Amino acid sequence: MRQVIQEVRSGATRVKEIPAPLVVPGHVLMATVASAISAGTERYVVDLARKSLIAKARQRPEDVKRILQKMRQEGILSTFTQVSAKLDDPMPLGYSAAGIVLECGAGVQEFKPGDRIAAAAAHSAISVVGRNLCALIPDNVSFEQASYTSIASIGLQGVRLAHLSLGESVVVVGLGLIGQICVCLLKAQGCRVFGIDLDPAKLELARTLGADTVATGFPLQAVKEFSGSFGVDAVVLAAATESNEPIEFAAEVCRPKGRIVLVGVVGLQLPRPPFFKKELEFTVSSSLGPGRGDPLYEEKGVDYPVGYARWTAQRNMQACLDLMSQGKLPVEKLTSHRFPIDQAPEAYDLITSRREPFFGLLLEYAHSAEKLQRRIDLQAADSRSDALGVSLIGAGNFARLVMLPALMKMNGIAWRGICSAKGFHAEDTGCRTGFEFATTDAAEIWNDKDTAAVFITTRHNLHAELVIAALRAGKHVFVEKPLCIRAEELERIAACIEELGDHCPLLTVGFNRRFAPATKRVKEFFAGASPLSLSYRFSPPYIPGDHWTQDEEVGGGRIVGEACHAIDTCVAIAGSPPIKVYAESVVKNGLETSDDRVFITLRHADGSISSISYQTGGDGVFPAERIEILGGGRTAVIDGWQDVELWRNGKQKRWPAKRDKGHQEEFAVFFSACRTGGPAPIPWNHLYGVTWASLMAVRSLREGSPFTVKAFQEQSSAEEV
Repeated sequence: MRQVIQEVRSGATRVKEIPAPLVVPGHVLMATVASAISAGTERYVVDLARKSLIAKARQRPEDVKRILQKMRQEGILSTFTQVSAKLDDPMPLGYSAAGIVLECGAGVQEFKPGDRIAAAAAHSAISVVGRNLCALIPDNVSFEQASYTSIASIGLQGVRLAHLSLGESVVVVGLGLIGQICVCLLKAQGCRVFGIDLDPAKLELARTLGADTVATGFPLQAVKEFSGSFGVDAVVLAAATESNEPIEFAAEVCRPKGRIVLVGVVGLQLPRPPFFKKELEFTVSSSLGPGRGDPLYEEKGVDYPVGYARWTAQRNMQACLDLMSQGKLPVEKLTSHRFPIDQAPEAYDLITSRREPFFGLLLEYAHSAEKLQRRIDLQAADSRSDALGVSLIGAGNFARLVMLPALMKMNGIAWRGICSAKGFHAEDTGCRTGFEFATTDAAEIWNDKDTAAVFITTRHNLHAELVIAALRAGKHVFVEKPLCIRAEELERIAACIEELGDHCPLLTVGFNRRFAPATKRVKEFFAGASPLSLSYRFSPPYIPGDHWTQDEEVGGGRIVGEACHAIDTCVAIAGSPPIKVYAESVVKNGLETSDDRVFITLRHADGSISSISYQTGGDGVFPAERIEILGGGRTAVIDGWQDVELWRNGKQKRWPAKRDKGHQEEFAVFFSACRTGGPAPIPWNHLYGVTWASLMAVRSLREGSPFTVKAFQEQSSAEEV
């Protein structure tokens, strides 16, 4: 299928062929018939991408600040590698489309295949869209009209926030696409509308759409006369400018206690005197309406009760479609250009060069009855007989920015298939890194006879199913932590390994820190010393409570999803799995999670004890990790995976080490085991114990009691997976 993307590094706008996505629960699969380009928003994205690196940095100073902070935490080379990889990531363009439902995911009952829908979807021939970002198209509304729905909903949300009633007077500043839609919506609501823009053609269009008065510039006297000298009831700012003049003008022309709503982008130096004197109300409108940007609403399909949120993003979309059906929102009058999807780059050249007048630009899609292609070939297969066939499932930030740059340094690998849910990142990453094919269906990986090993880097709730499927398909598995996020999943993985017995492929988890040079040196230092006392301070960056990693159903929470690193490192240094766990967290008020400020105590089978302090909330540039180990008359400190101190017989020795968290070494050990049939990089009893301890740490937090790690059959090193 075809999709429009924007390359960040080169600045090129392209139409690419990518594999068709799979439908997922709570979503619909839509074949797009038409999509509308939001010239203002999308021109900003394209213009930014086409700027030099210095110009990009000047326009996004907050990103530069984050990069500098990352350099202090992780080093210049690591940061440079990740930033460089991020610049290679393309961006999908578009958010307003209409088409036909092809399939419905589990839990979707309000739509069915064949339905005509408008959707907040990208410029893509096939899209997977959350049920709450779709709306049924009335019979008398065309796909072309419906393709404006998401854009129109932005205007509608801005109008709603102005809290207008019949007969009130409103000024609309900026008569671009959304400004013209605001004019129509305000007239449908029975308001008197004064339109302002610098372009005479836009003024004339606004007049034909019902504006009572139009003018160029900032005509204070004309607006005063229009409002009967009282001042207008509200101003809707739909302009796109860095100037502060629109906000100053709005404050001047509003009546006392008037409302100003920002839908576009203008300077925001609010002039205090008129705001203070008139007690003006200022609101910034956010996209389509309540729910937009909320993962529960968009991804899980959890709607807001109508009694508490009458006009959500979806209900705004449906209202716009109803107005189109009644002829009160004639968006068809806004269309100035139409382009086939393959000519999309010409449309973006038009809006950036402005070589000719334009207004509403539509992309049109032609569909055939052919079966959806969920695999596309990228390059010829690697014919080397000694190369290890490797495939990747999941192409998120960690895979693209951390894992793949390290893997690309390895020799003797034949890159086979790369799979991602929507296909977008699979195709792009696959082309840049040399994979043979890209797909959205994991079955293509299982069925590929030349794939010997699979890397799994999806969201955490998918790990268990993919691990089991890969092992049953005879593939060696490297799954990024965690192994799974539920106790029953762990038991199913254990049952699968037991069932496969001697024929079970290798399984390892991305617990890279146990492979770090500093860890190896400390383990050698404490050889023969047992039991040990370990203290591990882990201070990761703050992550908002609504991030997917904090969601226990998707990410498992930060203990299962990240503190497991610390648990495994302690297990690796002690050389003994955990048998008992207790956890307690900081008490916080409000809705924020407290699982990221927790102390975890582990008792190991050999009598060692580990204390893990997993804490967010500290200074962002403070070294994130520090480990202190004591036992056998010895003491060691690992600070930031760079500085190692060893103390014995009253003498201190510093062991200089590069900042290395062990990613490269773990990959090398895994590949070596795959080739030679050697022991698993991490013993199964360690993988089981670490995963169970992570899960029980969360349960301990909830129930306030310590838990003994569930007994499992001890396996000797000869029986390791």
